[in-house]
Parts: sequence; structure tokens; C-alpha cells
Amino acid sequence: MDWMAWTWPTATFFAVIATLLIVFTVLAIRFPETPRVGILRIETTRGDRLFITLLGSAFINLAWLGVVGAGQPYALVVCLIYAAAVFRWV
Repeated sequence: MDWMAWTWPTATFFAVIATLLIVFTVLAIRFPETPRVGILRIETTRGDRLFITLLGSAFINLAWLGVVGAGQPYALVVCLIYAAAVFRWV
């Protein structure tokens, strides 16, 4: 894997994403969910809300880098608040 220039933050990021996918797969098997309608007025499941959260977090981080530049851990706090809101109301 020398061609990818892995760093600890990169490896941690992909490990967290893989862990989330595994956890949500186990949750879907153990506790089947019926889709619900939130503020977006579309039916969403846990997996849909996870995807919306990951996509939105990517945009939050990109905007943070473009506007603020440094202090990326603060963007993580914003992303966690965003994730909580998505899973609560979407």
C-alpha cells in the first residue's frame, strides 16, 4: 500500500466508516426498521440517514477548510451536531 501514502488519520477515517457500515448492518438484521418520514418529507431508514450524514459532513468539512482553514477538530463538533440533528429529525 505504499502507493496510497496512508497516514494514521486516513486509516482511522476508513476504519470508522467500515465500523459504521458493519454496525448498521447488524442493527438492520437484529432490529428491522420501517421507514419513517421526517422534515424532508421522504421515507428514510437508518442507512439513508447515515448516508445523508456522511455526505453532509463531507461538505461541512470542505466548507470549513475553505472558510476557516485550520481548526478542523471544531468542524468535527459541527458534524456531530449535524449528525444528531439528521438522525433525530430526518
